Amino acid sequence: MLLAIDIGNTRMDMGVFEGQELQAVWHLATDVHKMVDEYAVVLLGLLSQQGLNPSDIKHAVICSVTPPLVPTFRELCRRYFEVSPLVVEAGVRTGVSILMDNPREVGPDRIVNAVAGHHLYGGPLIVVDLGTATTFDVISEKGDYLGGAIAPGIKIASEALFQRTAKLPRVDLVRPKHVIGRDTISAMQSGFIFGYVGLIEGLVGRIQQELGGKKARVIATGGYAELLARETKVIEIVDPYLTLVGLRIIHELNLGEKHV
Repeated sequence: MLLAIDIGNTRMDMGVFEGQELQAVWHLATDVHKMVDEYAVVLLGLLSQQGLNPSDIKHAVICSVTPPLVPTFRELCRRYFEVSPLVVEAGVRTGVSILMDNPREVGPDRIVNAVAGHHLYGGPLIVVDLGTATTFDVISEKGDYLGGAIAPGIKIASEALFQRTAKLPRVDLVRPKHVIGRDTISAMQSGFIFGYVGLIEGLVGRIQQELGGKKARVIATGGYAELLARETKVIEIVDPYLTLVGLRIIHELNLGEKHV
């Protein structure tokens, strides 16, 4: 079995694959202060709930945008599963040509999404990842990574408004009944939900224009994908496990390589 770990800024997704089948998925809060053994206790407990033993894990692959946790999970995999994980970083085979001025600037999660997106849905493709940040990744028909756009995530925006204003409250990110809010909370919810829908539609439209030619499919992933995709026809597919699938594919491309 393969353990795939996607470490984000605020949450991490973990999945176990049996061949190409995703057998289990878990979501944990990202905490750079937790020790190896603390994460291990949680992960081993989750595996046990699924009837899995540490010895069932034969391989591991990690993608992280939180660098301090890479050595933590490297050590966890070695100590508790006796495997050396593949970490998606420079030098790892992905099958994707990165057509950026500086390819090393591209976050590994964005490359992993590009790999999975093109493998599953072909190209051209726009992957919208609605997590801590809102990212737009553009993949050509051949599978080349062309670039994209980055905006603050909807949760960051809502927290910033709460923290930087004297009277506006913290609100739940749920769809209000009306665009025209009749109280402060519903007005803020309208601004966040429908405002971010406008952001998605606007940027996707501009990307489509810039691409020209064949229309790109639009795939959404990330923690807020379901919430926002319900409000727009621009997003064609919601795939909550896109990054985990990309990790599996990259691991398969690198089988036989030594990991350090």
